[in-house]
Amino acid sequence: MSIDSLPELSFSEVFSRALRGHPCSVVGIGAEPLPLPVADWTRDADDVDHSLLRHCIGATLDVGCGPGRLTARLAELGHVVLGIDVVREAVLQTRGRGVAALVRDIFDRLPGEGRWQSALLADGNVGIGGDPVALLRRLREVLDPRGRIVVELAGPGVGVESVWAALECGDARSRPFRWSVVGIDAIHEVAARAGLAVVGTHAHGERWSAVLEEAA
Repeated sequence: MSIDSLPELSFSEVFSRALRGHPCSVVGIGAEPLPLPVADWTRDADDVDHSLLRHCIGATLDVGCGPGRLTARLAELGHVVLGIDVVREAVLQTRGRGVAALVRDIFDRLPGEGRWQSALLADGNVGIGGDPVALLRRLREVLDPRGRIVVELAGPGVGVESVWAALECGDARSRPFRWSVVGIDAIHEVAARAGLAVVGTHAHGERWSAVLEEAA
């Protein structure tokens, strides 16, 4: 069966297969298919994850929580935390770690709107929806005005790229979805367009992050 003839399923159906252990790749980001690092997402949080999470303060919303390794670690660190994800299998796996999670889109109405102290965008989730400025503006609505966004980013030299992507898993492909990649050297401009300021950038091994707060 050729790639073009693969049956199209929803993103949730294909991503659920990946979370259950089926090899899966994302196409449309870069010249070649990229294997999804599901093993990294389903393991327990490690020291590099912890160095990212230490920038979260208070009650934290884990946006695109996936199978919940970071949600669970935040709870272990004493945070009130809620994971949200559009994929039911991801939410079930997060709940299986003993932490709260909801099947919810970030652009849906959320519990505690305007009172969250931190929002976490890890594992490339600044790409959700393919419009990082719109995503960050939405998180401003969710956060307490004194809150912050902790966002994991791609490395230097990447800039901002928005594409149509799809997941391929075995004999199925997801319907195309919009996704963005934001590099560490582009986050100041993206944040400013969303009414935010970058108050810190950080390297975590080979991973990068920034902390965003309301612009003065």
